[in-house]
Amino acid sequence: MDYALLRDMVLLFGLALVTVILFRQFKLPSIIGFLCTGIVAGPYALGFIKDTHQVEQMAEIGVVLLLFTIGIEFSLKELLRIKYLVLWGGGFQVGLTIVVVALIGVAAGFPIQQATFFGFLVSLSSTAILMKLLMDAGEMDTPHGKTALGILIFQDLCVVPLMLFTPFLGGAGNGLTGIMIVSAKALVVVVASHFGARFAVPWIFNQVVRTRSRELFILTIIFVGFGTAWLTAQVGLSLALGAFIAGLAISESEYSHQVMGDIIPFRDAFMSLFFISVGMLLDPTVVLRHPLTVLLIVLVIVLVKWLVATGAALALKFPPRPALMSGLMLAQVGEFAFVLSHAGQQYGLLSGDQYQLFLAASVTTMALTPFALIYAEPLANRMSTWLPAILKAGGRVTGVSHDRFPMEDHVIIVGFGVNGKNLARVLNGNGIRYIAIETNHHTVKAERKKGTRIIFGDASKAEILSHALIDKARMLVIAVSDATATRRVAAQARMMKPGIHIIVRTRYVAEMEPLYQLGVNDVVPEEFETSVEIFSRVLRGYLVPHDQIDHCIAEIRRDSYQMFRTISRRHSHATGISGYLSGVELATFRVQPGSPLAGSQLKDGLLRDRSGATVLVIKRGDKVISNPDPVWEFQDDDLVLTLGSSDQLTFAAHLFEG
Repeated sequence: MDYALLRDMVLLFGLALVTVILFRQFKLPSIIGFLCTGIVAGPYALGFIKDTHQVEQMAEIGVVLLLFTIGIEFSLKELLRIKYLVLWGGGFQVGLTIVVVALIGVAAGFPIQQATFFGFLVSLSSTAILMKLLMDAGEMDTPHGKTALGILIFQDLCVVPLMLFTPFLGGAGNGLTGIMIVSAKALVVVVASHFGARFAVPWIFNQVVRTRSRELFILTIIFVGFGTAWLTAQVGLSLALGAFIAGLAISESEYSHQVMGDIIPFRDAFMSLFFISVGMLLDPTVVLRHPLTVLLIVLVIVLVKWLVATGAALALKFPPRPALMSGLMLAQVGEFAFVLSHAGQQYGLLSGDQYQLFLAASVTTMALTPFALIYAEPLANRMSTWLPAILKAGGRVTGVSHDRFPMEDHVIIVGFGVNGKNLARVLNGNGIRYIAIETNHHTVKAERKKGTRIIFGDASKAEILSHALIDKARMLVIAVSDATATRRVAAQARMMKPGIHIIVRTRYVAEMEPLYQLGVNDVVPEEFETSVEIFSRVLRGYLVPHDQIDHCIAEIRRDSYQMFRTISRRHSHATGISGYLSGVELATFRVQPGSPLAGSQLKDGLLRDRSGATVLVIKRGDKVISNPDPVWEFQDDDLVLTLGSSDQLTFAAHLFEG
């Protein structure tokens, strides 16, 4: 059995591991480490990998998965909102870049056909690199991110016509009839893929989700993404464009977040192979023999693409800052230009030495892209002040983020069963916002029809919690019955946002300690709460007075939960004063009309003398007063946050009652 491919993968990933760790020590982006790994391991350097063809095929999977996830993130509605940017901005950038580069090529003494082909190569930017960097930086929804994406989409659409025109520049081809036939086929496939994905994909996912099989769900994702990509490739369109269409179709379904969570690990692994494969194409001796030539080509590419892309955005009335930033980000040569360059070699438009020079310059521009992202904002801020007033007047925007539930300081409810629904009802009644996460697709569909803010997905996935805006949430409540899943969700949430308050519902008291070890703040065991409800009903059956029953419940809860808190503190990693607050609790009370406290001042000592509780914060309307002055006077409807023992807070509650 031949294990050559497996050996190559082990070598590449092992070398990449060492290279990227080394580069990260110097604060250099991972992409540069992957490119250097390819250069070192490739046939032109140490020669660890002799046959690069199989690695290139694996790398294409990374590009497909990247465009697939971009389509899911973007949504069809968002694409329609920026259609003017795709058509006019992208058309202006591609067309003018080809013209400018062709003129420079003719001035340098190249034939018009060859100079035009150079324009073809330079006009394309790297969707794979730029989108990966923007997604990692969380800048996909920014004005410059959407401007860059709109132009990149048009560039990907242009790959087919550029490939069709390349034979004519080389003196071959079947005339305009051939172009029209292939273009018509491409249009039919795109339309069929779009409508098939819009209507067939939701039905397929509905059937798969009913099986509750995670393996089948992942297989369906791969089938839809790669199937659409393969279909578009059959008529000459790029694989990536087909994957983007499939992603757009899934983006409108309730399963989009779960699809993202499942596919991202595969995407990241194969994308690293893409960058490595690009590095393997380069012969480093070319750079050593012609350093000034490579540098000159790089400068021409960067300046031309920056100026043209910026001009395209400014012509569409975009503000100068996002126009300049997106222009600099697009100033690299794209991965599809390598495909185009192979065709150029076939038809005599590119010699072997010219191909290596182009490759060296292209890889250099790709390696510079992470730095372009870092320095784009300060450069744009400085240069926008130099522009004439007529160019600063642009007010066009690319639209807002397509997040379904924009909010902050909310509660995330994991599990929308009886407990989750009751919590949501109470939160709604008190004006507190929430987002629910549920794995039952029937529940998700039914609740969405009611207007509930709910996401389909596994909350133990970082991507799902990100879509629930965990970075802006105040609390996470886990109300699922699976103890293992509960621990996974709690661990993931604590890792993503260390400061979030986590409350967990669990079945048994024995499950509490492992949850506290994971950093959960509060655990409510059903086993214990059920016992409280049982003995309270027994006492009512014997006509025990209501206040005596309440006293028994308070006493049992105080003693038992004090024991639970001891477990919590034993596993708490918090330092500071919280470690010394043993046996005390926080409680919020409202000053009711006619209560003993209404109209009294803090200095009167009524609350402190009678209950022993301490006032920490008072909220009156929208005004919040921490550590209020002694002259503060209580008024009706004031909300008062107090600190004290369980007994002290019980006495304090009576002072707030009317």
